[in-house]
Parts: sequence; C-alpha cells; structure tokens
Amino acid sequence: MELQIRKALESEINILLEFEQGIVDAERPFDNSLKEGEIHYYDLIELIRSDKAEVLLAVINGEIVGSGYAKILKAKPYQKFEEYAYLGFMYVKPTFRGHGINQKILDRLIEWSKEKGMTEVRLDVYAENEIAKKAYLKAGFKPNLLEMRFEI
Repeated sequence: MELQIRKALESEINILLEFEQGIVDAERPFDNSLKEGEIHYYDLIELIRSDKAEVLLAVINGEIVGSGYAKILKAKPYQKFEEYAYLGFMYVKPTFRGHGINQKILDRLIEWSKEKGMTEVRLDVYAENEIAKKAYLKAGFKPNLLEMRFEI
C-alpha cells in the first residue's frame, strides 16, 4: 500500500463533496441541530484556490481515500498569537481507517502551518466522538474548550 499525500485539485470536487457528506453523516449522531438532507460545511473550491489554505488528499494506488485542510484564521484580540491554523475536512474512507492515514494528513497540514509561520493549530471535535478525540490526543492535541448548548 503506497500512500501519497498531495494537494487537491478543483477537478476532484465531486469526490471532495462525497467526503464532505461522509463527514456530515458521521457527525449527525453527535449533533441533533444539523438540518436534514444534504448540507455543506465548506466552500471547497475557495479553499483549494486560497493561499491562506491547504487542502490535501491521501491517495493509494490512484484512489483518493482521505482528506483534510488547514486554513489560516485571525486570532481573537486577547490571544497571544495574531493568526492560527484551523484544521477541518478530516476524512478517511471507512475501509482505509486504522492505517495511520489521518495522522499522515495531520503531519503534512501541521508542516504547512509551520511554513506559513503559524505557532498554533486548532480543530474542533464533538465531545462524544471518542474515536476522533483519541486520534487527536495521540497526535498531540490537547482539549481546550468545551462548547455547551441548551435546546429550548
């Protein structure tokens, strides 16, 4: 199994949109506030075109099996850094999970973030998503803030 991590191309938008729906489907059990039907979290074409973002794909034997992005965002005025890299669109096809593909994508996105001068990398994960939390803890991330909600 030869794994290649490379930049996404605009021409690959259909597979990227499939991955996005895979992410939505995986997150629905953790968030009953998501609308029914097809929803979109990202403007993937804008991310691919942006010099403030990097969209990466994991490819095995010509098959796209995973994705992720880093995007440079402005920090809050009270934070000690001016910008940080936010990670999202983290997805690996179910049949390819458990082989370290997500970690390889994370490593490359963190490398890109360092090259852009970032000193902080953040991401969001649902509190109840134990599998994802375990993977990010293993990668060196630490819990920071838990958003709470109350449905009325």
